Amino acid sequence: MTTEIKAPTFPESVQDGVVANWHKQPGEAVSRDELLVDIETDKVVLEVVASTDGVLGEIIKGAGDTVLSNEVIGIIAEAGEQAAAPAASAPKAAPAASSGGGEVVDLKAPTFPESVQDGSVASWHKAVGEQVSRDELLVDIETDKVVLEVVAPADGVLSAISAEAGSTVQSNQVIGQITAGATASAAAAPAAAAPAAAPAGGEAVASPSARKLASEKGIDLASVAGSGKDGRITKEDVANAKSAPAAPAASPVPAAKAAASAAPLPAGERIEKRVPMTRLRKRIAERLLNASTSTAMLTTFNEVNMKPLMDMRKQYKDLFEKTHDGARLGFMGMFTKAACEALKRFPQVNASIDGDDIVYHGFQDVGVAVSTPNGLVVPVLRDVDDMSIATIESTIRDFGMRAKDGKLGIEEMTGGTFTITNGGVFGSLLSTPILNPPQSAILGMHKIQDRPMAVDGKVEILPMMYLALSYDHRLLDGKDAVQFLVAIKEFIEDPARMLLQV
Repeated sequence: MTTEIKAPTFPESVQDGVVANWHKQPGEAVSRDELLVDIETDKVVLEVVASTDGVLGEIIKGAGDTVLSNEVIGIIAEAGEQAAAPAASAPKAAPAASSGGGEVVDLKAPTFPESVQDGSVASWHKAVGEQVSRDELLVDIETDKVVLEVVAPADGVLSAISAEAGSTVQSNQVIGQITAGATASAAAAPAAAAPAAAPAGGEAVASPSARKLASEKGIDLASVAGSGKDGRITKEDVANAKSAPAAPAASPVPAAKAAASAAPLPAGERIEKRVPMTRLRKRIAERLLNASTSTAMLTTFNEVNMKPLMDMRKQYKDLFEKTHDGARLGFMGMFTKAACEALKRFPQVNASIDGDDIVYHGFQDVGVAVSTPNGLVVPVLRDVDDMSIATIESTIRDFGMRAKDGKLGIEEMTGGTFTITNGGVFGSLLSTPILNPPQSAILGMHKIQDRPMAVDGKVEILPMMYLALSYDHRLLDGKDAVQFLVAIKEFIEDPARMLLQV
């Protein structure tokens, strides 16, 4: 006997709802009044509970599907009918394992923080039936902030994958299973070892981590055989591949055939490649668009003479690195400290708008924009006022290295009261940075360029940098923004002012 799971009865003002997430998967036992699924309407989130004990036999409406009032969204079967659940909803079965198999252990997605709704399976590093070791990387899950790694909880064999690459998963959702203590069977070994060929004549399909590694090693993905699902190239495939050898000398071919192969494409035919946006890129796009449409953004500019700071850096660079255990003396530490001192003098720049209120922060948490292969991230330096220049420099360097490897934690990229971005490292001479809401200002650094400047009636060649401050005009007047930027300029041109706090 089966029992239908139905959507709630919506009020007249609500036309339909959207399935937010299921808390159970097909085949799992459910108890009467246990929460099964959340349905989100334009007003509230409604909870649907089990009307009886049994087993979740089928999910008819998955996460993201639109449902109507009282529509059937799933089926509960009696405990004895678990085997009758549709094959489509069951995890992909593993090849036969040896008789040494043990307990089946669920492989779950990580616990996402409140600010992250869900994630996408980026790539599996193991195929069903392959041997796995405890703490070995199995799958990458991409959120709108970071890429999270899921490792094996025990030694054994990957016996099932229930969330393939590209699938959307919820916090703590079961995405696969491991048979603890088992060993891969001899029959399955050859099949698992033979990598699937890439689609003929098509673009090589690779995971984000594989593309990054291939770019770093200078490897053409077209020359790498993928061992993942449907020929997907994994990070391990790239790591095991060597740079493509020089092409062997071509054998003689008839002149007519050679001419035909060299013929240009027909006029008007152009090649295009369409790839889906990553979740991180989507999130960046949403935030930047929101910043440009929901704030009254304005940018003011100034220029700073970098010679005093460059002379100080040249004088103390080696001693600084020796004294502070290898921490390098750069410009970001001084600019971050200068911004902190300026924020203390102009607290409105450190404030944010919350509805009809202005929130003044009694601390300076400065975000530093870092470019990664997957997009821009902004890790946050907490309580900069209590940090030394050496601590700031070493923390920023650590952020940059871990950001490129996708190792930053979500909590390290949330919050912040002010942001600094340095386009000068890429050669930018001048730009207008976009706000990072709900912050009210962002400082843009740029390339250091030698320019002729008038000094005491004489022309001198000085290393100059343009500074840009974008700010929310709803909160900051032009006077406040200009004076704040001038304060940073004065601190950089005379670093002793920061020490003396004058």
